Amino acid sequence: MSALRVLLLAFFAIAAPAAAGDHKAALDELLAADRGFAAASARSEPISGITAMLDEEVAMPLPGKGIITGKAAVTETFKASPAFQDGNVTWGPVRGGISADGTQGFTYGFLSVGSGDPAKRNRKYLSYWVKRGDSWRVVAYRQIPREAGDVSTDMFEPALPGFTPKGKQNPGNSVRDQASLAAAEKAFSDRAQIVGLKKAFGEYGRKDAMNMYGGAGFAYGLDAVTANFKEEGPAQIHWSTEKSYVAPSGDLGVSIGMIRPNTPPKAGEPESFPFFTVWKRDTPDSPWRYIAE
Repeated sequence: MSALRVLLLAFFAIAAPAAAGDHKAALDELLAADRGFAAASARSEPISGITAMLDEEVAMPLPGKGIITGKAAVTETFKASPAFQDGNVTWGPVRGGISADGTQGFTYGFLSVGSGDPAKRNRKYLSYWVKRGDSWRVVAYRQIPREAGDVSTDMFEPALPGFTPKGKQNPGNSVRDQASLAAAEKAFSDRAQIVGLKKAFGEYGRKDAMNMYGGAGFAYGLDAVTANFKEEGPAQIHWSTEKSYVAPSGDLGVSIGMIRPNTPPKAGEPESFPFFTVWKRDTPDSPWRYIAE
C-alpha cells in the first residue's frame, strides 16, 4: 500500500467522526436552547414564558384561524387563550434535528400549561428553529393537546445530517431549495390524489418520521405514522406551501401552508386548515422526505 493511500485512509478515518461530532455538538446546542427557554418559562408568567423563544417572523398554524404570522400576532393569540392566564408553561424535547451547516433545526416534545381546561393542559409541541447570530429562535411553532395516558420522555435518536458542507454555501441556493421543497410538498399532495393518503404518507416519509396527531405520545417511525390512516381511496383533500424556510446547506426545511377539501365543504365545515411539515434529505441532491408533522 502506498504512503499516499495510507495518509488518505487515515485522514478520512479521522475526518468522518469529527464531522459527526460537529453535527452532534450543533444539535446539542439547539436542544440546550430549547431546554433553556423552558427552564426560564417555568419561572415566568405564561405569556412571556412561551413567547421568549419566538422569532419576529414566527408562523403558528391554528385551526379555525389559519396561519398566525408574526410574534406580536402570536402573542395576542396566547393572551386570548384560557390556557395561558395563570401558572407556568413548561416543556421538554424528546427529539431534535439539525441542518448540515448548523443554522436550522427542529425539536419536538411534551408541554404543560397551567390553566384552562384540565383535559387540555398536557400537550405536544413541534418547533422549527433558525439561528440568528448566536441565538436560536422559533420560526414555525405548533402545540396540540394530547390524549390521556403515560408517555416516555426518553430522547429519540438524533436526526443528524447525512453530509458535511464543503466551504461556504451559496446564498443563492435558498430560492432554489425553497422551490424544490414546495415542489416536493405539491408532489406529495398530487400523489395522494392517486393512491390515497396512507400510501402517499408511506412514500414521502422518512423511516424515522413523526406524526404528532392522535394518542398520548408521538407516532414515531413510518409504520406508526401510516397506521394512523385508513385505506380510503384517493385523497379528498389537497395542500400546498405558502411559506417556507430551508437551511443554506439545502438538507433541512419547513413547509407552511394550507390544506383544502377537493369539493366545497358542507355548511359549518372549515374551508381550509393550516399545517407545517419539517422535511429532510441526506444530501442537497437527494429527494425531500418529511421527518416531522
